[in-house]
Amino acid sequence: MKLNPANKKMIKPNPYVEDLIPYVPGKPVEELERELGVSGAVKIASNENPLGPSPLALKAMEESLKETHRYPDGDSFYLKQKLADRLGIKKETLIFGNGSNDVLDIAARTFMRPGDEAIMGEYAFIVYPISTQAVGAKAVISPMPDYTHDLKDMLTRITEKTKIVFIANPNNPTGTMVKRDEVQWFLDKVPEGILVVIDEAYFEYVDDPDYPDTLEYHDSGKSILTVRTFSKIYGLAGIRLGYGIANEKLVSHMHRVRHPFNVSSVAQKAGIAALDDSGHVRRSKELNREGLDYLSAELNELGVKFTLTYTNFILIDLEKDPADLYNALLREGVIVRPVAGYGLRTHLRVTIGLEEENIKFIEALKKALER
Repeated sequence: MKLNPANKKMIKPNPYVEDLIPYVPGKPVEELERELGVSGAVKIASNENPLGPSPLALKAMEESLKETHRYPDGDSFYLKQKLADRLGIKKETLIFGNGSNDVLDIAARTFMRPGDEAIMGEYAFIVYPISTQAVGAKAVISPMPDYTHDLKDMLTRITEKTKIVFIANPNNPTGTMVKRDEVQWFLDKVPEGILVVIDEAYFEYVDDPDYPDTLEYHDSGKSILTVRTFSKIYGLAGIRLGYGIANEKLVSHMHRVRHPFNVSSVAQKAGIAALDDSGHVRRSKELNREGLDYLSAELNELGVKFTLTYTNFILIDLEKDPADLYNALLREGVIVRPVAGYGLRTHLRVTIGLEEENIKFIEALKKALER
């Protein structure tokens, strides 16, 4: 059978997909070393845990490989029970995904259809508008003064077409946080029948006493989906494991849309083991705090502006097109993240790494700024 000739019309995607701007991942270390002929490059671009996974998780993954000829548990039964016990919630309120992005996408496909609207911050996680547009809904953008979600503005943008409000707390890529009283005010005001998605991918890094525990609001009668991940502080970004917490009825609807076997057996075993290693989480937080203190002091010394962060990354503002500096850092073997795709055209996002990685970044930054 011959393939369609080039001069024949091919099938077209639906218009929502045709105009969609895809997510662009960060540059891998191997690609940089191959392109520029450098060695010993460091990647501090994707907000990964520089300590890697827990040793317990590594051992569990290794042991699980011999069973990978079997399909995984489609309900993530043991992981679900373990996490429910840890959080003090019913297991029926949990849904797992192939990373938290999968959970966000399931929510969009479950609760929105063409013509609906979702509200999100102008500098919020780029997956929100992607998942929204992919189902034919419209992304309604709310300004973010001081790079922080303005919940009062978001409330004013709610219409009869609104189905979802996305709030990242802390927010990626800005690192900012909305406080407990703001979240409480918003949830008190938001109309019933609207799903409030609170993305807490970085919540484990927050020590501020004003940070809200959104699980406390799940019995308020409002539709709330709290989304979290094992990719960040647990260091399991490569095996893709995230989860959502919501009312049993909401979760039941999402399960109807969730793809079968969307969480691998390796990921499930890794998640169970990671939950048992509180020491790894503690060490990861301590390393992050030390790295943040060092980078903040160095950036202040260099006169480089940056946003106060509650996460494992820093958003720096060069107050000009950062392309030249970004490329200069690459030539020094340091990969950071341009964020022009978020509308932040003078900024770069820098992940807090190991001590030697942070030092290498600062030394490379000093060289680049002197040019």
